Amino acid sequence: MLEDKNQEPETLDDLSERENYDPEAVEIMEESEDLSATPHDDFDWSRGNRNIKSYAEDEYKKYESDYTDSLNSIAENEIVAGRVSAVLNGDIVLDINYKSDGLVSLGEFRDTPDLKVGDTIEVYVEKKEDERGQLILSRRKAKLLRAWERLVDSYNNGTIITGTVVSKTKGGLIVDAGGLETFLPGSQIDIKPIIDYDAYVGKTMEFKVVKINELIKNAVVSHKALIESDLAEQREAIISGLEKGQVLEGIVKNITDFGAFMDLGGVDGLLYITDISWGRINHPSEVLKLNEKVNVVVLDFDENKKRISLGLKQLQPHPWDVLDDTIKEGAVVKGKIVNIEDYGAFLEITPGVEGLIHVSEVSWSNQPVNAREFFKLGQEFEAKIVTIDRDERKMSLSLKQLTNDPWDDLESKYPIGSRHSGEVKNLTPYGVFVELEEGIGGMVHISDLSWTKRYTHPSEFTKVGEKIEIVILEIDKDNRKLSLGHKQIEENPWDVFETVFPVGSYHEATIIKKDDRGAIVLLPYGLEAFAPIKHIRKEDGSTANVDDTLTFKVIEFNRDDKRILVSHLRYLDDIRKEADETVKQESKVRAKKTQDAIKSNQSKLEITTLGDLGALSQIKEQLQEDIDEAKAESIKKSAKAEESESAGDAETASGAKEESED
Repeated sequence: MLEDKNQEPETLDDLSERENYDPEAVEIMEESEDLSATPHDDFDWSRGNRNIKSYAEDEYKKYESDYTDSLNSIAENEIVAGRVSAVLNGDIVLDINYKSDGLVSLGEFRDTPDLKVGDTIEVYVEKKEDERGQLILSRRKAKLLRAWERLVDSYNNGTIITGTVVSKTKGGLIVDAGGLETFLPGSQIDIKPIIDYDAYVGKTMEFKVVKINELIKNAVVSHKALIESDLAEQREAIISGLEKGQVLEGIVKNITDFGAFMDLGGVDGLLYITDISWGRINHPSEVLKLNEKVNVVVLDFDENKKRISLGLKQLQPHPWDVLDDTIKEGAVVKGKIVNIEDYGAFLEITPGVEGLIHVSEVSWSNQPVNAREFFKLGQEFEAKIVTIDRDERKMSLSLKQLTNDPWDDLESKYPIGSRHSGEVKNLTPYGVFVELEEGIGGMVHISDLSWTKRYTHPSEFTKVGEKIEIVILEIDKDNRKLSLGHKQIEENPWDVFETVFPVGSYHEATIIKKDDRGAIVLLPYGLEAFAPIKHIRKEDGSTANVDDTLTFKVIEFNRDDKRILVSHLRYLDDIRKEADETVKQESKVRAKKTQDAIKSNQSKLEITTLGDLGALSQIKEQLQEDIDEAKAESIKKSAKAEESESAGDAETASGAKEESED
């Protein structure tokens, strides 16, 4: 039997006093009844116990219609309002003005501990009837759906929602907004940077939704947006009243490498690092601290872009304007290096007052100075003021002028021809730079390293850092240059070499270098000479190689240029010619001996007797045999000599032609 809707609802006390009421028993009884098996299918339930109809047909339909109209028209998956009618065994009985009441677990009402009978609350209709004909409702789904509707409304219309920060996560916080978890980025918590996120856990705050995702029902919220909107009017008022040169109080809200952001009471301004101090600073944190209150001056602003440039150092007079009168040319000042460039370094005397130490003012030496290697940031120096211009705010400084110029008495200390020892400071393709003392140094040309050896590069002779003996060759005081020599320590051996290696002399030498042009040969006493490539051909026609030892003929000796030309080919030519001359001389000697013998025999014939005729005949025969033998030998040697001479002349002519071509 349906409950009369006009009847006053029972209270929780009334329900508890009804001892015979057992919901579980009723439920079990209803489940046990099988309506399909009832034997009274033909029973007319419209008749009373007296078998008389209570209502007429039309009257019954009217009452049925009135009853139906009195009930709510509900649909599944919608939110409806329900009235708490009872609390039974952990469930809440809700009357939604439908054919039956719905049951909702008491656990879904943890957020409303003061809930009582008669209260109205929204629920979500999951099913109007389940398999048992019961109405299925959900308070949790109703809350989530309403929460999402509020999020969407906040996103679309800018309305404000309330949520509780439940936990910290990477990059921000998790906010419970009516049962839905949303994300609050760290940058959206406040207008100033937040470091301690834990301090916000458990706080209930107001937010605006700045981003939603319909697909996954997720949203991003912002508390900063509310603050900015509240400060918008204040910001507009501040910007409209800004003037260049205006002094404002600001709070340091953020510090970066390039400057600091200042909160001017709702509007931000940027204080560049170059406008913080008249002196050079490496980072704004050297002067400013977070949340520090600082007076700043407005340097410039853009109303459209809402950009404000601020200055701090401008509140103080420029250090050049209050520079002490003792700071003048010739004065000695002390400071630290604050900047280094290729051309020099800047020495800060007082904050905001700097002077340039040019690389040329570091040392009296002509040796180039690398500023980045010589100076270090923060290093302290004393320097002499060379020039100063207060109007242009420029100053040039010198380190070397703190000491006497060593070139003033150079000629007396380092006269020409004097010998000294110095340190090799630098090597160039054309010579060696030697430092004799601080500020005094000179160049040893590569040609002045050795009397006898030719170096392609000074590194073959010495290296940086070594000590070397030198002789002062020339002094150029005006240009502050010294010409030095090393080979001049010893006497010029070429005066002696001219007598030892005259043109035409023969010497054994070893080839130590060879290229397409010729060979460098090592003569006695460590002297080097040059042999053109055509002049190192051996007797068998092959070309000599490195480490071959041959006999060479000196064909040129130039004392001034320290040059000797030698030839192995000319030596071979001389040997052939000498052999030819020897054969000819031997022929002449034998011919003379023959003539002398004939004359001697003739004189003996004149005094011989007839008895001696037999002996004379024998002598004559023997003499004739000797003459014939001598003639034959002479003819043989003469033929060989002519053949050798012809071959030698041909080769000499070929060699002379090739040499002329070279």
